[in-house]
Amino acid sequence: MTAPYRPGPPPRPGPPAGARPGPPPGIRPAPVEEVGEASHPAVDAAVRGMANAEALAPADQIAQYEAAYETLRETLASIDQA
Repeated sequence: MTAPYRPGPPPRPGPPAGARPGPPPGIRPAPVEEVGEASHPAVDAAVRGMANAEALAPADQIAQYEAAYETLRETLASIDQA
């Protein structure tokens, strides 16, 4: 003999599925601290190169992105070693 069907609890109200929760009401996030302008010439050049790649043909864009990736990878590796 099987038991009668028992429904579960009703769904709780909340944000829609897939929504990212925010801070609880009444709590404000901490202010963002300005740290000044931090830049690195090689990183700046790589970022400019990626921005300029938009005007290139697709095959040339790939080469530009690969060059920027390599520059960023080398730069980050040298920072880790310092």
